[in-house]
Amino acid sequence: MINDPIADMLTRIRNAIAARKSEVDVPASMVKEAIAQILVREGFLARVERVGEMPHAMLHLTFAFDASQPKIRDLKRISKSGQRVYAKATELPRVMSGLGIAIISTPNGLMTNKEARSRRLGGEVICEVF
Repeated sequence: MINDPIADMLTRIRNAIAARKSEVDVPASMVKEAIAQILVREGFLARVERVGEMPHAMLHLTFAFDASQPKIRDLKRISKSGQRVYAKATELPRVMSGLGIAIISTPNGLMTNKEARSRRLGGEVICEVF
């Protein structure tokens, strides 16, 4: 049994990149699909598609590449099940001086740190991607 499904998704992506894969499958959920859609919108993933029907659906993630290197350099889970990390709108993290993104869970849904800062929303810092 997986205690932290978001951390499992990030680990699967890290492992696939380390193994030089161009795509990976992860078990689907609404939160994981929202995170994947943000990664597509920000250019870290090329495509995400749901395969199958819930509750046994999978998300098929295809990585975006710069030349022969994947655009995702590192993924880090910030808020964990044992230690939740929250930030005010004025205290949202800046990842790699703005080159990366942090995914924030706000009252208006999941969004990047840049979007949350512009909307003046704080929330739980889910992960950092660069």
